[in-house]
Amino acid sequence: MDMSRKKPHYPIHKELRKYLKKHHREVPLAATYEALLNFTTSVPVFDQNGNDTLWQSVLYDNFLQDEIQVALVEIYAALKTDGDKSFVGQLRTDRIDHCLFGNSNPFRIRIVNTINDNHDYYYIKKADASRIYGLELEHLLSPNRIGYLTDKDTLVEEHIAGIPGDVFLSRYIDRPGFAKTRMAKEFVKFNERCFTMLLGDMRSYNYVVDVTPDFDMEQYRVRPIDFDQLTYEGRKNHYLPQFYKENLEIIQFCMEVLSPENVDQYQTEERTLIRKRYNHAQKKVNELLTSMQKVPLSSPDKIASLSKDLNNFHECEDFSDLKTMGAVLRIHLSKMIERTENRTYLGRTSFKA
Repeated sequence: MDMSRKKPHYPIHKELRKYLKKHHREVPLAATYEALLNFTTSVPVFDQNGNDTLWQSVLYDNFLQDEIQVALVEIYAALKTDGDKSFVGQLRTDRIDHCLFGNSNPFRIRIVNTINDNHDYYYIKKADASRIYGLELEHLLSPNRIGYLTDKDTLVEEHIAGIPGDVFLSRYIDRPGFAKTRMAKEFVKFNERCFTMLLGDMRSYNYVVDVTPDFDMEQYRVRPIDFDQLTYEGRKNHYLPQFYKENLEIIQFCMEVLSPENVDQYQTEERTLIRKRYNHAQKKVNELLTSMQKVPLSSPDKIASLSKDLNNFHECEDFSDLKTMGAVLRIHLSKMIERTENRTYLGRTSFKA
């Protein structure tokens, strides 16, 4: 599948900023993304097998190092405890890593609790409107809650825990106790969530698998970690993880263990849950989509191409002549919810290799 080489950066516009402030996502932060770029030294970070992770650990001039480390602990408090600083004395910034791979070029901050040596991560990135819309829609319409904050052009995100999808496929699925059918069911649901929200580029390294031991068998939850390609690409299949070659192995055992009736059932279950979440958060979703319609968030040719694909998929002309991806998503989301309410789903995203 052909993907765009590099998605352009879309800054936070006035209407989105208004939404973020209203819902307490925009707060003053103790350090900015731009300030973190002023490091003077960096060394590569290798994994336990000696492979380059594409991250580099960075250091700052002595007069900045302590100031930045304190600021990063305060940002962690803003993210985790709404700015309550009563615990910051037991926290320290252990490491600051920077990644030059991908769209967002994030900083990964490792915070350590000095009392018990427990550690946690969070990320600081240059704020991008597409990513923020993806984070907020995931928070509102998926089973996952997302912690993030913005301050002008800086975006701070909680770490999403789980086994990276590519690592999971290469190392985990052959382990004793792996519940293939349960993982297949979850991937169908994940596939449906991504398509309903038009979240693209869900190749295996852009999501994680959260594994939860149950009393008789493991449970799995697939969670996206990359939201940059929300409503950017111009083809319907870009928003269906099943069509990426990086996910072929999981698609093969989905086809092996699930019947078409199973797939239809799990898709309907997930859309039903999305409908319930939408009904619960309808006002916020509509506010978000209204702000999203103020900017294109993609090129005119991609908007026209996706609109054509979705007209064919939904057997309508409602997507014709739309000018923004926000308008496309609003109609698509409505029609996906209607399919569940009317139970007329045609199964056109059934799994095929």
